[in-house]
Amino acid sequence: MAAKLVECVPNFSEGRRLDVVEKIVAAVRETSDVILLDYSSDADHNRSVLTFVGTPEGVEQAAYAAISRAAELIDMEQQEGEHPRIGATDVVPFIPISGVSMQDCVEIARRLGQRVGEELNIPVYLYEQAATRPDRENLANLRKGEYEGLKAEIETNPDRQPDFGPNQMGKAGATVIGARAFLVAYNVYLNTDDVAVAKAVGKSIRHSSGGLRYVKGLGLLVDGQAQVSMNLTNFKGTPIHQAVEMIRREAARYGASITHSELIGLVPQQALIDAAVWYLQLDDFSQDQILEHKMQAEMAAGQNVAADGAGFLADLAAGTPTPGGGSAAAYAGAMAAALVAMVARVTAGKKKYADVENEMLSAAEQADQLKTALYEAVARDAASFEGVMAAFRLSKDTEDQVLTRGQAIQQATLHAAEVPLEVAERAATVLNLARFVAEHGNINAVSDAGAAAALARSSLSGAAMNVRINLSGLEDDKQIARFQSRLETLEQQAAGSLAAIRTAVENRGGITGMDL
Repeated sequence: MAAKLVECVPNFSEGRRLDVVEKIVAAVRETSDVILLDYSSDADHNRSVLTFVGTPEGVEQAAYAAISRAAELIDMEQQEGEHPRIGATDVVPFIPISGVSMQDCVEIARRLGQRVGEELNIPVYLYEQAATRPDRENLANLRKGEYEGLKAEIETNPDRQPDFGPNQMGKAGATVIGARAFLVAYNVYLNTDDVAVAKAVGKSIRHSSGGLRYVKGLGLLVDGQAQVSMNLTNFKGTPIHQAVEMIRREAARYGASITHSELIGLVPQQALIDAAVWYLQLDDFSQDQILEHKMQAEMAAGQNVAADGAGFLADLAAGTPTPGGGSAAAYAGAMAAALVAMVARVTAGKKKYADVENEMLSAAEQADQLKTALYEAVARDAASFEGVMAAFRLSKDTEDQVLTRGQAIQQATLHAAEVPLEVAERAATVLNLARFVAEHGNINAVSDAGAAAALARSSLSGAAMNVRINLSGLEDDKQIARFQSRLETLEQQAAGSLAAIRTAVENRGGITGMDL
């Protein structure tokens, strides 16, 4: 079966104190088997959104750690912002990515809810697919009255009794936890400061008020401008462009128009392609007409690699500090991911492997994403080292300059350690995928799966060396310990994956004497 991956997109009621947000983010980064993909903060909403993926166990633990950290740092008695909220950690959805079902995510949500309620003494409500009753499926119902309204009713109103935890609100408020499909968070701004217009438009587009299916919308005033804030719970059922055009028409009724829009967090590429095709009226459009899409497809098929590789090798061999070992490690990881995608694709579509076709297609998609991220890390690693060198070149003629220079060196060195750590994490994920395709993929490509494993191992090892060399320049013992602990965990996981791949290649391919 495919590697088990779950996505979590928790929302926290803090978007102004960025030092607090960073501490919550750190709780996720410190958790094993999890990769932080994105986080963003909005001061007007006073809200931050994190996106991370990983194993079901890792994601569950990371979510708990983040909720616990937020409960320590955010006081809901002092919190205020434009976005509706009921707690320090306002909502925690789990989304199945691969190798797991929606029911698996429901079980994660319920386990986490019980733990948060019992160990952190926070009231927890289950929503969407994890809801215990129909009226709690919709998040808006649970947020009715926000923190202040819930605090006033939770002790006396039976309908507001939480699923887990006490019937009493502390400074961390309450938390909503659940399981759902992928959601697109999208905001549209209007050329008016009249929030009543935004509220009217928000009401007209949201499904609960008779608007578009799969759309949740409300009107807000953000930085003096009317905003229609939306969650699209099924971007295929109601695409982004359809929602935007309805907002455009409804706003025109009040003499308003759209000035700009924004995405919160991540969005599937397909959602943007669908919008572009619709607006450009490309009736006979094929995704193969997208340059990057075509290039990736060709590279996955093993074409055009030589020319790109020759350019990178020439840069690597040049007498310059960058690119160096960290970039080479990232490039090796990208090649490993490309090989995994190839093995998965030569397996899918074969009758002999029909029982794993869906898992293979999912593995290929994951490997493509990892390949892109690792390839981008080639340049990012070089840039991070150049940042360190730039910090060392800062003036040190006065005490203030010495202090500023020292802080800049520490910050740049920390970033120079973070980039190869991300490479190591992704290389470990590639190894997990390599194990799957080695054990279940086309037997004629089992040696390719082994080659992918060897490259991923080299990627992880090279990246780990670059992390450790940068740690020698850090002064923060806690940061050093965090990096070292994470590397040790990744290396232990890699050892298990490599052993399983060696066995699969030997048993299925008859290849012995491998040094994996």
